[in-house]
Amino acid sequence: MKKKIIPNLLAVADLHQIMLGSIAPRPIAFVSTIDSKGNQNLAPYSFFNAFSSNPPILVFSSNRRVDGNTTKDTLHNIQESMECVINVVSHSIVRQMMLCSVDFPHEMSEFKASGLTPTKASIVSAPLVKESPVSFECKVKEIITLGENGGAGHLIICHVECIHLEEDVLDENGRIDPHKIDLMGRMGRAFYVRASGDAVFAMPQTQTLPVVTYPNLPEHVRKSDILSANDIGYLAGLKYWPNLEEAHNEAMKIEEYSKLTAQERTIGKLHKMAKQYFLRQEFDKATVLLASI
Repeated sequence: MKKKIIPNLLAVADLHQIMLGSIAPRPIAFVSTIDSKGNQNLAPYSFFNAFSSNPPILVFSSNRRVDGNTTKDTLHNIQESMECVINVVSHSIVRQMMLCSVDFPHEMSEFKASGLTPTKASIVSAPLVKESPVSFECKVKEIITLGENGGAGHLIICHVECIHLEEDVLDENGRIDPHKIDLMGRMGRAFYVRASGDAVFAMPQTQTLPVVTYPNLPEHVRKSDILSANDIGYLAGLKYWPNLEEAHNEAMKIEEYSKLTAQERTIGKLHKMAKQYFLRQEFDKATVLLASI
């Protein structure tokens, strides 16, 4: 049973936790800025994402503090310079990033407090974080104020001018390897997620027609109480559904199937077999077993 919540009837702090706990995981913008006096600031923001690649646009939000309704040094510095550097957060620097979320005095540099290393950028005045695997030098195109009360955001629209990419995170094809870059994501409360290892898996899906779609699956598949919604969703996303003869011929190559008599090849039996192949990520075998029914 779902609980119904009306946002304006809820305390801001409670609404904040519901939103952050359910809209997750979120990428982390580790934003470095500098003020007119040369004071450097470094702070993490998880209201953040990429919104366009042509032009290259990143957006993050610096929210007003709920307690005291004050704004942050990052926002003040950007309002002065209209520049920033957005650094990504890998697992290797996550604890140092956490330290940068402390509300230090304006004159105290988070670089110094955390032990992270500021390095000179190519275009903007704000520094890069040397230890970050990817840094985006940005010119700020626009700041959109969303409200005046505590918890209200300021959307900071950033145009990427230059990217600094650590080559060690690339695979043999020159693409970023998720296991090598080892990024961190933000959840609700004090929870984070490490986006590498067993947490990461490939899930290819064709983006062009034809696809089978759910209504065109056999009824025994659509109404299965053995297959999961994800199993059925995979089948619905196939380019085509094998015909009975084709499926039977392919299924006969599976030793477990070939040993069954025709009478033993019941819907329940084949669904259970297919489920085991799904669990082992042997999707082709699962498909032909189900299509052979």
